[in-house]
Amino acid sequence: MATNDSSPEAPWPVAKLSELLGGYIERLGSVWVEGEITQWGESGGNVYGKLRDSDADASVAFTVWRRTRSEIPEGISQGDRVVAQVRPSWWVKGGTLSMNVLAMKHTGLGELLEKLAQLKETLQKEGLFAPERKKRLPLLPHTIGVVTGKDSDAEKDVITNATLRWPEVSLRVEHAAVQGERCVTEVIAALTTLEADPNVEVIIVARGGGDFQNLLPFSDERLVRFAASLTTPLVSAIGHEADRPLLDEVADLRASTPTDAAKRVVPDVGEERSRLRDVRERLRTKLGSVIEYETERLAAFRSRPSLADPETLIDGPMEDVLLLLARGSDLAGRAIERRESELTQLHSSLRGLSPQGTLDRGYAIARNARGHVISRVDEVNAGDELSLIVSDGTIATHVDDN
Repeated sequence: MATNDSSPEAPWPVAKLSELLGGYIERLGSVWVEGEITQWGESGGNVYGKLRDSDADASVAFTVWRRTRSEIPEGISQGDRVVAQVRPSWWVKGGTLSMNVLAMKHTGLGELLEKLAQLKETLQKEGLFAPERKKRLPLLPHTIGVVTGKDSDAEKDVITNATLRWPEVSLRVEHAAVQGERCVTEVIAALTTLEADPNVEVIIVARGGGDFQNLLPFSDERLVRFAASLTTPLVSAIGHEADRPLLDEVADLRASTPTDAAKRVVPDVGEERSRLRDVRERLRTKLGSVIEYETERLAAFRSRPSLADPETLIDGPMEDVLLLLARGSDLAGRAIERRESELTQLHSSLRGLSPQGTLDRGYAIARNARGHVISRVDEVNAGDELSLIVSDGTIATHVDDN
């Protein structure tokens, strides 16, 4: 747009130029752009960064204000490739162009990673990765199920290492595609077959290394949820140490490689035999010590005098019992004599105090006709009938007139 209202003699003020530029830019409105984040810094809840065009030498500054920060997914950082909805903004005073970000999301691989992160978060909230859900692997499995690619290095590694460690182990191998469109359905089918076999005690899903795209089927939600529903313990041996598909998270054990899976599932026969020998030797030593100790105790018991002449165990207590019996008999006799003497004395005292004793000494008891005891002369009259009680009977009499 050409203008001719400025000249060397009548130049515009800088403010007018800046205001006009701001007006032109504001009319552009919001647009979606794609690029790589080359700068990403936070301050006061706002984000300040730069977005660069990967195919051209061009970049633009952007700002994510705190009020729109919630529209930006977690995990976006410097180096990510994104698509962003931006509204160009011109700062009139400073003459600076900036892009206010209204929305932003990963694109390409970044978008895929974002979806996987969301799926992982969902499954984790449901408890599918919880440690308490993990099942124990059998100590010495007789039959191991293996899901792997046909004639793959992973298959060879598992079989070779398992049979080297325990030659008697049995392996049931179910082949499946381990990448591509058929991978998920075929791996689920193989797991279904092995789960239905009552002889299979543990299942290994094995695949060699590969790029991120090739390992994506092992993060498929259908496969992960099916693996979580298995009752047979599951070992995931997908990729290498740096790879971690979601199947690793839901499995009962994660192995870094197929070789590592075989070593962790199958015990080494040599090591186990050596351990068994050590246990037997410790047991033999322990039993020997116990027997020796008990033999010494038995010898000590047998050497005691009481065991050499068992009758002494009876003679001593018997003498004590006889002494106690004699002492008891003596004490009882003395007590009886004392009680007999006391009884004789009491008997004599009672006889001396009794009315019969008085009668025996020549006294008599006089009673009138009514049976009352006569104790004074004025209690009788001439002619009254009396009875006199003497020591051996009663005498009937009467009172004379004089």
